[in-house]
Amino acid sequence: METALLFSICVIFVLLIFSAFFSGSETALTAASRPRMHALELEGDHRAELVNRLFDRKERLIGAILLGNNLVNIMASALATSILIGFFGEAGVAYATLVMTLLVLIFAEVLPKTYAIHHADRMALAVAPVMRVIVVLLAPITLAVQAVVRATLHLLRIKGDASLSPDLSEAELRGAIDLHAGEEEERHERQMLRSILDLADVEVEEIMTHRRSVVMVDADLSADRIVEQVLASPYTRLPLWRGKPENIVGVLHAKALLRAVRAAGGEMEKLNVTAIAAKPWFIPETTDLLSQLEAFRDRHAHFAIVVDEYGELLGIVTLEDILEEIVGEIADEHDVEVEGVSQLPDGACVVDGSVTIRDLNRKFEWRMPDEEASTVAGLVLHEARRIPDVGQVFVFHGFRFEILDRRRNQITSIKIAPLDSESEPPPEAPASKG
Repeated sequence: METALLFSICVIFVLLIFSAFFSGSETALTAASRPRMHALELEGDHRAELVNRLFDRKERLIGAILLGNNLVNIMASALATSILIGFFGEAGVAYATLVMTLLVLIFAEVLPKTYAIHHADRMALAVAPVMRVIVVLLAPITLAVQAVVRATLHLLRIKGDASLSPDLSEAELRGAIDLHAGEEEERHERQMLRSILDLADVEVEEIMTHRRSVVMVDADLSADRIVEQVLASPYTRLPLWRGKPENIVGVLHAKALLRAVRAAGGEMEKLNVTAIAAKPWFIPETTDLLSQLEAFRDRHAHFAIVVDEYGELLGIVTLEDILEEIVGEIADEHDVEVEGVSQLPDGACVVDGSVTIRDLNRKFEWRMPDEEASTVAGLVLHEARRIPDVGQVFVFHGFRFEILDRRRNQITSIKIAPLDSESEPPPEAPASKG
């Protein structure tokens, strides 16, 4: 009698160990880092490959784990009930329920899952070979269970095979990036990753250099004057126009011009600047940055001219402009620094009206919307629905905008300060004064 009792207790103990193994394996295999497992698999780690294969068929994995876990828990509870009924009669059922609930909860659920959460990658690699065997052995039963589940879901008209759409996958990536928002030392990396995801949503019109700021050269000038203008410019490529600035006839590269000057032996009258210039490449304003980046790569080009639907010149966009959208401002010894943003000690900043919303969001990690306007001045005009006066204050999207300067109808300077949610006025209309 005592031997049988001791044997039953030992069996219950072993079954609880199996239950803990199944519970911990479930948590570890589902919480393990997919990027890390993928990287380890590429390095040749066989266990990481098993983890990835198990996760790829997670329905069978979860089915096998739940089947094994329920099986050992029910067996352990049945044995404990049998033992305690022998000692206490019918009351043994209640005692067995209480004792097994505590044992299973503490030692077969909470304890192994807590360990697995804190050591998910290490435990996933350790249990993967064993779980692979268990999944194969229990495959016939789990497949039958899955068939019953699918049939039930079909009767209830519930889709059980829904997968992530591209939009949801992108949202998942953005969420993963934002999870690390508290780590200041990785701020620049977060900004770059967000910018890469935004490339397909941003049009060249939003980042181009507007035509009024483009340095261009009149093709009808003398060769001496053209060389002087090219050398005086901080840019390598300059559009050539003839007749009127909107009529672009070529793109002059400084290096090509200097080669031609050297070949002419200094005799400028022999230079044909138009022949030296490359053929201009015109692109529509609605081209997204991802498509334009691929086009630059395919054409081995760095410079494009942006036009509207009527073919009118809007500005220029370069490969550097797109790269700066990803990595931030790239300045060299020839760049002209433009002071557009000045941060104040109280956390506010004074910005030029032409500063883009994307640049502000990237610099300060704000979430100011840029769907309706690309610049700060454009956003104020869109929200205010009028041309504001100097001194007026508007509050919208969680920010306070104070107009500091205006030239004619153009807003040139704005003070922007983020607001606390408590102090923000109701969203039905912008708050203004002045």
